[in-house]
Amino acid sequence: MTRGNAQVTKVHYSGSTDDYIIFVDSPSAVREWKKDKSIPLAHVVSGWKIFCTHKHGAQGFMDAASKGMLDNEFGTTKDEEIVKLILEKGVVQETT
Repeated sequence: MTRGNAQVTKVHYSGSTDDYIIFVDSPSAVREWKKDKSIPLAHVVSGWKIFCTHKHGAQGFMDAASKGMLDNEFGTTKDEEIVKLILEKGVVQETT
């Protein structure tokens, strides 16, 4: 993720109880990972924070998702498992 007027790429996942966002390096990094799961997630994900937007879609105010929220939505609190699921089922979005 870069600052200023550069591109920022995120993956939005619309869950049953909230919307979740993770930041990634680029859309191509996500595409490559989907084709080749041996690529380390560290080469795809920018930071290991999982955010929620309180059902305001991809554009809402972002808070760090609590362990309770993650467990309720994904059945786990393991960041790696959740990030993989968001990458698989989420929508990649680029913003400036």
